[in-house]
Formats: sequence, structure tokens, C-alpha cells
Amino acid sequence: MNQILVSKKLYVTPELKKRKKIYKIDFIISIFLVIVLFSAYIYAEYDRTKSEEVSQDILSDIDFSVEESSTTDNTTISVKDNILMVVLDGNSAGQQEEVNLDDLLSEAASSGTTGVYTAPSGVQYTYVAVVNIPKIGVNYPVLLETPGESLEALLKVSTCKFWGGDPNEVGNFCIVGHNYRNKRFFSKVPTLVAGDIVQLTDIGGRTIDYVVYDKYTVVPEDVTCTSQLTNGKKEVTLITCTDDSKQRVVVKCRAV
Repeated sequence: MNQILVSKKLYVTPELKKRKKIYKIDFIISIFLVIVLFSAYIYAEYDRTKSEEVSQDILSDIDFSVEESSTTDNTTISVKDNILMVVLDGNSAGQQEEVNLDDLLSEAASSGTTGVYTAPSGVQYTYVAVVNIPKIGVNYPVLLETPGESLEALLKVSTCKFWGGDPNEVGNFCIVGHNYRNKRFFSKVPTLVAGDIVQLTDIGGRTIDYVVYDKYTVVPEDVTCTSQLTNGKKEVTLITCTDDSKQRVVVKCRAV
């Protein structure tokens, strides 16, 4: 008895060839895009790391030692590193003038409220203070926008002054920083809660503790948090983005 074996033959049609070619091209493009995106991520991280190194260079360059002196006919008053020294020289009236250390430091700070750091690249950065938040490991110079450097460019280097008068003076000193969703800059600021301490050191060497008393989110166009109506108080406002960058996190602090 004869058996008839039937085999199916696969015919490669032009349409099938075209579809295979499209799949192959799509696969190659996908691999290429993955490589490009990965490379862009690596470069961005490298760029952020280098920028943060600049901010730390600025920080190490800042000299907070204050040495100011004033002399009257019989009394010499000097301040160095927050140590008050009073020298009396034969005061015939036998009287000593009472000196307020904070007033002396404030006067010294107001005589030079900004500093300038020149990077090896020749770029100059103007700073006005240092913000330190021990709880989240933040310790950065607060840069000032100048005609030579835009706020957008400076925010890649460090935290920046956004609004307000001089640091550690009556009013609302507003600081803005990027949220990279890691440990850099103000990424951890949204985790602060009422009672946490934010320290601000001005160029005169004064460090004032500010306690967090409020935190909320606003739309990017809402800048009411920068109001200078503080009822005679010294305040600091920290501003950064939410993790999705759609809103702004505002942390309000008041001098202890």
C-alpha cells in the first residue's frame, strides 16, 4: 500500500519580506534610541557632578572670619571670628560702653554683603550666603544672579537667591534650588517638616537658625511666598520643584 506524504511549503511573499524588513529597522532604531538615552543620562549625571564640584569649591573658598575694629579716644573694640574684644585705655570717667555683638557683626556684614569666586575656567560666581540643613545633608553657597550669569545657568551649580533683601536681616530671604530626585541641591527639601532647622550664614559670618513652620505646594506662577510682609521678623523661604516638576514646594522658616 502506497502512502502519500504531503508537505507544506512556506512561500515567502513580497509582503512578508517587507514586513520583516520593517521589523528589523524598528529593532535597530529602538536599540539606537536606548543607547542615545542612556548616553544622555550618563552625560547629565556627569555634568551635574561637575557642577556640584564647583559649588563645593566656592564653599571651601569662602572665608567667614570677620575682623572689624573701631577705636574711640579711650576704647578699642574688635571682632574676630565672632569673638568680641574690648580694650580700655585709661578711661578717666571709669565708664565702660556696652557693646552689642550682633550689632557689630551686622555692621561688618553690611560693609560687604557679597563675595566673588573665580573658577579655573575664568567664570565668576557671586555668592551672598551659605545655606545648611543638617537633617538632609544640604550645605551649599547661595549664588546671586548677575548680568554675566543667568539664574537658570547658576541653578545648575548651586542654590540661588530668588528674592528678598540681605540674608539674616528683617524680611523674607528666598532661596531656590533644583530637585533632581536624589541627594543633590534641594532634592530632599520636600521631606522637611515643622520644627526642622535651617541655618543661614551671611558673608559677615553670622549664622542664624531658622525653624520650619509651614510647607505647601503651589503652581509655578504663584509667587506669593516671596512676600516681604514678615511683621518685622527674619524669615527664609526654600523653593524647589515637586518630583514631577509640575508644582513648586514651598518651605517657610522663621528665625529662632
